[in-house]
Amino acid sequence: MSDLPLKDVTELTEDEARLELERLASAIAAADIAYHQNDAPEITDADYDALTRRNAAIEEAFPELVGKDSPTGKVGAAPAEGFAKVRHGVPMLSLAKAYTDQDVVDFIERGQRFFQRDEGLDLAFTAEPKIDGLSASLRYVNGVFVQGATRGDGSVGEDITANLRTIKDIPEKLGGSGWPGEIEIRGEVYMTYAEFQALKERSAAAGGQDYVNPRNTAAGSLRQKDPSITASRNLRFFAYAWGLASEEPAQSQYEAVQKFAEWGFAVSPLMVRARSADELIAHYRAIEAQRSSLGYDIDGVVYKVDQIELQKRWGYVTGEPRWAIAHKFPAERATTTVRGIDIQVGRTGTLAPVARLDPVSVGGVTVVNVTLHNEDYIAGKDSTGLPIREGKDIRIGDSVVIQRAGDVIPQIVDVLLDKRPADAAPYQMPHTCPVCGSPATREINEKTGKEDSRRRCTGELFCAAQAVENLKHFVSRGALDIEGLGAENIELFHSKGLVRNAADIFTLKDRRLDVQNALAERREEQARAREAATGKTRKNVRSVDERNYEGLDKLFAAIDARREPELDRFIFALGIRHIGETTASALARTFGTVEDLLRTGKEIAAADDPVAAFPSTDGIGSTVIEALVDFFGNERNDDVLDALLMQVRPKPYVITISADSQVAGKTVVFTGTLEKMSRSEAKAMAERLGAKVAGSVSAKTDILVAGPGAGSKLKTAQELGIEVITEDEWFERVGR
Repeated sequence: MSDLPLKDVTELTEDEARLELERLASAIAAADIAYHQNDAPEITDADYDALTRRNAAIEEAFPELVGKDSPTGKVGAAPAEGFAKVRHGVPMLSLAKAYTDQDVVDFIERGQRFFQRDEGLDLAFTAEPKIDGLSASLRYVNGVFVQGATRGDGSVGEDITANLRTIKDIPEKLGGSGWPGEIEIRGEVYMTYAEFQALKERSAAAGGQDYVNPRNTAAGSLRQKDPSITASRNLRFFAYAWGLASEEPAQSQYEAVQKFAEWGFAVSPLMVRARSADELIAHYRAIEAQRSSLGYDIDGVVYKVDQIELQKRWGYVTGEPRWAIAHKFPAERATTTVRGIDIQVGRTGTLAPVARLDPVSVGGVTVVNVTLHNEDYIAGKDSTGLPIREGKDIRIGDSVVIQRAGDVIPQIVDVLLDKRPADAAPYQMPHTCPVCGSPATREINEKTGKEDSRRRCTGELFCAAQAVENLKHFVSRGALDIEGLGAENIELFHSKGLVRNAADIFTLKDRRLDVQNALAERREEQARAREAATGKTRKNVRSVDERNYEGLDKLFAAIDARREPELDRFIFALGIRHIGETTASALARTFGTVEDLLRTGKEIAAADDPVAAFPSTDGIGSTVIEALVDFFGNERNDDVLDALLMQVRPKPYVITISADSQVAGKTVVFTGTLEKMSRSEAKAMAERLGAKVAGSVSAKTDILVAGPGAGSKLKTAQELGIEVITEDEWFERVGR
């Protein structure tokens, strides 16, 4: 999340908003897959919540940018491959979060306001521990367990019936009486601390994998292909809700859960009824005090409106019930010592300091390192220069207090100055990249005049630490768009030494046998991994030499088809900082040929005043010019760029303006959903017809092309008397 822009939503241009929504969608999707599919969360709950809140705020401000793949309202992640799919009769939704007592008070008051016309209403709530495991739904027909599934994306989950049958807390046939003819019982599968520790010891003795925490281990155990492996893990299950039912099991949440117990399910003994925020918070405190002695992981307390009829009346907001909320616990803490600070170079060239710690257990996980974000963070300042940790800096040798935010990612929350060694010196961030030796600089924000808190390596094309991500960008859809050369293959070819830089992509076919063997070896490794996971031995296995990759000719043809890319795409593909598709188009229009761009790049890199030496170009300010200076001024990039230009010949950027063009010289704004072309295609078309494309509506705008969902831009255009046309009318206007 640290690489996302922090500009206030109200200050974003449409282009900036679009780019940020794309990054947010990518980050949220990756987090969902890591947590729900891979059972290996990569960001904190708090960071995830911040991502989703910012995404919602931008979509509200720019409704015309909301796409079909928006993460708003999505729950979890798509079911993992390898399991049959199960569609839930009633969606399995996520819960809104409360982090403070006031959040709980606000939740209660919202309910009281909603039901304020119901005189004498006794509004009650339930409170129960939030188990940190894997959600599951169990379908019973005439009292017999017939199917079980994971939550998946909330609508469709994975069929894990066989594995769920191995859990002793899940009855094959319901006991007691009064159960509906058909009902989905929902709850949480989890692993106790004792069983987790025993599994770690058994695995260590056998030289097996090192398990991280009970939640991930429980989730992974439940997704085993072999149910006997799941059975050996002694998983547990708490029932707490229901989905589709032929009739309601009870008139209240509390009574329903008690019935679950009568039918043979394990339910939380800590569930209570309450009628006020004070009672709920008091029970939260009581559960929090017992947290370490429960024998299993919980990460908060869930509150729900007790009366089922009132739950139905209060209803739902996108992806969440209004009548329930999860009150999260604060992170657990521990004290340890900083033994060293290492520098890692990220995919965008960011130098990320990491503290190496004396191992310490926090919330059941052994922590040995923690990110320090940037040099300002180490110095005890935030991105605005205000103090954090009361302004205490972090030094090698310091005793520090660690907490795991959201019980996932560790962070330093305090430095114990009374234990600081006398010889501990302030940490000095390196000014050169530890990987490639290129200068590492802090950029100046042209609007605020302040330094960026992050220091970055300037060796974009040369730096090995940035190579893989730069290569992925180079072949991506908005850049050269090479079909068949996606992220997985880029990572493979780079790891095998087949592709080190962009030029190597265009000589891959000269190493056909090596490429073929690399792909075959990966398939072999994947097959072995599946074999190890399932315990099933493959039959008629062919050797690597006998295997063939039929798509190689298609891949090489796709690569050759991009040897003469359009200039704007080529510039964007280089991955120069601050140069997106719009800026790349502006540079292509300004210089026309790659030779002119390279010559000017070298001239401004050698100039005393690069900004003054750069041709005046709309939309290009000092930030972009400084990025060009860093790129073309780094001699280490020259060899890589020269080698690339021996393989590709970017086309000159030609604007063809017919004599009867009705949009030449006009300023055009596109808004809403475009149904016949993408936004980038629309801009490229307008620019090649001699129009200027702007991101916002002003008095200088000549034409607004408005698609479905047009929002504030349409209103502004109407108020200013600007011509508004549809997408179809645009095509008629330009003669397409």
